Order: sequence, then structure tokens, then C-alpha cells
Amino acid sequence: MASISEIEWTDVTWNPVAGCTLASSGCTNCYAMRMAARLQAMGHKKYAGTTRKSGGRSVWTGRVNVDEGSLSAPLEWKRGKRVFVNSMSDLFHEKVHDDFIVKVWDIMAECPQHHFQVLTKRPDRMARLFELGKLSKLNNVWVGTSVENSEVTDRVAQLASIKDMTLFVSFEPLIGAVGEVDLSKIHWAIVGGESGPNSREIEPSWVDELFHMCRRDDVAFFFKQWGGRNKKATGRELHGTTYDEYPMELEP
Repeated sequence: MASISEIEWTDVTWNPVAGCTLASSGCTNCYAMRMAARLQAMGHKKYAGTTRKSGGRSVWTGRVNVDEGSLSAPLEWKRGKRVFVNSMSDLFHEKVHDDFIVKVWDIMAECPQHHFQVLTKRPDRMARLFELGKLSKLNNVWVGTSVENSEVTDRVAQLASIKDMTLFVSFEPLIGAVGEVDLSKIHWAIVGGESGPNSREIEPSWVDELFHMCRRDDVAFFFKQWGGRNKKATGRELHGTTYDEYPMELEP
């Protein structure tokens, strides 16, 4: 239903949706695509049909499966956690019906002890559902988008149109300079290089640029990793420091 996560900025992952499609160049080496292929091969029903082989690698087929059975998982965790919602998909993928997204939102509303981290590459749809009143403004839900380079910085403005919510941007995998971006309405930034097979190299100047923009706009800064084939070897230090800032802390 959910699993303890090795992702540095969260505690557990919760995946009521599985399967996706590539949205932009940051998706090329998607770890979730590789993981879904393994789970599909092991016979996990949730991942059936979500990937196929192409050119010797696993790629998304475009099939998206929703898992009603996993919806109740956060209700079973009594102690507060940071919960990454849909690490194996995108809750706002066009194939996920509005009604199912609302069901996920209702569960999060029932779990004020947790802080849910909802990350999407489709912030325009998320913003539209807020505008239509289908999604409620919840203090324990942080909503974010991914930006890998200057080609998709429009996502920041789409996210920033959502009012009265904690907003974050994941600049990961950072595969190019982002350039000047207005982060004044953003509360948290995660920055990290790509890791794993065929990972693309990150330039320190790209990270420094984001660090200075975060300091300028008073945005909590979390440096996740330099990345590379062996991310443990390259580490997480920036300027000799480990930056593990959050927009707010969970109550003990």
C-alpha cells in the first residue's frame, strides 16, 4: 500500500495511481518507469500494462491504473509523516478522472497528522481543479511541480496561481540552467542532479543560480544530491553544507 522511502525529503510514498507518459525532457530517464517495469514483471496487478520494452529499455505505454484499495493507507498511520503522493505516477495525469483525484484529496483531509507532498508535471490541470472548486485548500498538503530546465519554467507561474497553499518546486533532475524565475510565491525548492544509468551531468553554476534566487525570494532550500551513476559517491553537500530546509516542520 505504501513504503518507507529513501528519498531524502520525504518519509513514505503513497501510490494510489500507477503508470504515466513522458511530459518533458526531464522524464527521459524516469526512475519510476524502470521500477514499474520490474513490478509489472513480478506480477503486481497495479502495474499491469504500464510499461513495454523499446530499444532495450522499458518505457511507459501510456496506460494509467488507479488503485482504490490503496486509498485508505494513510488513515492507518497514526504518527505524523511526510508523505510523497504518487512517486510512481502523476495524480494530475489526463487519464486520472477528476472524481478519483477528489477521493485522494478527501483522504488527505482526514489525515491532519501528515503533511502530503503532491508533485506534478501538470500544474495547469491542478490549478484548474482548484479554480473550479473541486479541490479544497488544506494546510497539510503541499503542492508542487517539477522544472528541469528553462524550457518548462512556465510551470512555476501555473503553480503560483494557486492561492493559500504551501507551494514547492522540484528542480530535479536539473539538466540545464533554469534562468531568471520569480519564486516569490513559492515556499520550498528541492534541487538535485539526475542519478542512475545514463544520467545527465549537472553544472554547479545551475545550482548556485537557484540557491541565490531562493535566498533572494525567501524560499526554503533543499539540496537533494549531485547525482550521477553513484549518487552516494557525489554526495549532497553544497558550499560545504548540507541544506535540508523545509517550508515547515511536522509536529513531533
